[in-house]
Amino acid sequence: MYCRFPLSYREVEELMLQRGVIVSHEAVRRWCLKFGQDYANALRRRRPRPGDKWHLDEVFLTVHGERKYLWRAVDQDGNVLDTLVQNRRDKAAARRFFRKLLKRTGAVPRVIVTDKLRSYGAAHREVMPSAGHRSHKGLKNRAENSHQPTRQRERAMKGFRSVGGAQRFLSAFGGISSHFRPRRHLMTAAEHRLEMTIRFTLWDHITKNIGLPTQG
Repeated sequence: MYCRFPLSYREVEELMLQRGVIVSHEAVRRWCLKFGQDYANALRRRRPRPGDKWHLDEVFLTVHGERKYLWRAVDQDGNVLDTLVQNRRDKAAARRFFRKLLKRTGAVPRVIVTDKLRSYGAAHREVMPSAGHRSHKGLKNRAENSHQPTRQRERAMKGFRSVGGAQRFLSAFGGISSHFRPRRHLMTAAEHRLEMTIRFTLWDHITKNIGLPTQG
């Protein structure tokens, strides 16, 4: 629940209490730290191969009063491929994100879509020259839309307290949140219910195998 909805640890504690489960907000925090990334990794392993068109974007985050940058990549279906919190948005930062992205996905895209930031072009020519590169302010709306759930969580959490904490949370949050966000606007109500049933079943299977009750 914490990784799906803009809830605080204490709000999750109250929802669990309503279900008759007594657990402290500190236990919820520890559960998220211990199991969140494992859940996200398990979902990623079961996800179809990423699409060949990647949308990349970066937005600023305020971490303990300092400006940082969240780099994110999604494919044409809106699946989050990877995220990385960095201090800068220069060529070195873009190159680091590209290499991490290629290592995580094990694939090279047919084309990447970015904004006009020159760092993308310089890193693209060095790290993945075989991929096409489209650079235009209006072409990366899919990546920009993918930032919206993060902004909601950032407000609910009243900001992030450290770069490491932000990276740990967003890495797990991206994989789990996108699992429960199919492209609803392309489905009928019946298709959406069927798709969500399939995703709930997969989620139950993963959480039970990893060892945490599905309620949490």
